[in-house]
Amino acid sequence: MVALSLQDMVIKWISGSYPLHEIILARATIAVVLTLGMVHMEGGFALLGTRRPVLHLMRGCLLVVANVAYFLALASMPLAEAMAIFFVAPLLITALSVPFLGETVGPWRWFAVLAGLVGVAVMLRPGADGVAFVAVLPIVAAMSYAVMQIITRRLGQTDKASVMAFYVQFSFIVVSGAMGLAVGDGRFAGSGDASLEFLLRAWSVPSGVDAMLIAVCGILIAIAAYLLSQAYRIANAAVLTPFEYTALPLALLWGFLVWGDRPDATSLLGIGLIVGGGIFVFYRETIHGRLVAARRPLPRDR
Repeated sequence: MVALSLQDMVIKWISGSYPLHEIILARATIAVVLTLGMVHMEGGFALLGTRRPVLHLMRGCLLVVANVAYFLALASMPLAEAMAIFFVAPLLITALSVPFLGETVGPWRWFAVLAGLVGVAVMLRPGADGVAFVAVLPIVAAMSYAVMQIITRRLGQTDKASVMAFYVQFSFIVVSGAMGLAVGDGRFAGSGDASLEFLLRAWSVPSGVDAMLIAVCGILIAIAAYLLSQAYRIANAAVLTPFEYTALPLALLWGFLVWGDRPDATSLLGIGLIVGGGIFVFYRETIHGRLVAARRPLPRDR
């Protein structure tokens, strides 16, 4: 989450100069090279011959949707607010772990999930004009991300974390390359909307400093993708997901230091409800985990 929060800060910083598909393509190309090195260390390239290509395709597409929606939101929203809305994803994972993974979630954790959803509603600030479209983007990202992590849990029973990370980066390369061919000449740009411009801006060669920043994004996402895949591969989803909230205070810090963002009282209330729900889920799972760990230790081959 430290790596992801730093990546988000860098992408928001350069979102006014380069198109999203260019950043994603460059980032994924660097990340896939590093990920192949991880595949080699975990057993060799033969591991890439997965028996579940459809699940890998679904997982990759869902993460592409999550990233595109979230980064488009970053172009128009304060970093901390976009991340706070996105962070309903761990609560959604907790809820989805029941029907899809057969995990048990008690009434107190369901209450925490509800509190988090109320926090999202507060952050969206619905009024006479409805909800701003850009504010819906982190919700789309959160829903896609939650389903993606449920699939990760399924794939983790047979596939290594590095293999899952490779197919994700490969999906990014394919989709961003297709986007570049379709809109990379900038013929659809000019709307004046920051998010749409980030999506449709013409391709341009980055300067030396910006090229280094994009390369840093590739390194950060390679690290984050591997660690997240490994974590969800070996850990109970409802236990693990609250740890993702460590990125939120970092987002508040980066937003203040770089852009001078100061969340207002309404935003802080929404953030508090979302984070409070996540922390409460973690607290309940910690108590439950003490009882479960003794009778269900981690498998030796993990």
